[in-house]
Amino acid sequence: MKTVNVVAAIIRDGNKIFATQRGYGEFKDGWEFPGGKVEEGETPQEALKREIEEELETEIEVGEYLTTIEHDYPKFHLSMKCYWARIIEGKPVLLEHEAARWLSRAELDSVAWLPADVTIIELVKQAL
Repeated sequence: MKTVNVVAAIIRDGNKIFATQRGYGEFKDGWEFPGGKVEEGETPQEALKREIEEELETEIEVGEYLTTIEHDYPKFHLSMKCYWARIIEGKPVLLEHEAARWLSRAELDSVAWLPADVTIIELVKQAL
C-alpha cells in the first residue's frame, strides 16, 4: 500500500482550535486539521508553513511537535505529523475548504472529523 506523508497544523488561539471542512475529493465534507503533503527537500515544518499559506493565505509559526498519526485508508496509508501552531499574520481565507470553525474543548466532538484526525482529538483536549 502506498504511503502518503502529510503534515497537519493544530492551530491554537487561547482555548480554541481551528478546524477546516474539506471542499473537494474523496473526503469532501469531512473535518480536518489543515495541512498537506510534504514535498521533496522540505522539512515537515517548512511544508506546514507553505501549505497553510497556500490553503488559507495565513502565516503561521510552527510550534511543538504533537504526534504522528498512522492510519490505513482503503486506498493508501497516511502518515501525518501533527504540530501545534499559531497564526502570526493574516486571517484564514478559505481557498480549498468549504467551511472552518474555531472550536472550544467542548465543541471538538461537534464536527464529523476524518478518520485519521479523530485519533488525535483526545490529545488535543488534554492540552486545552
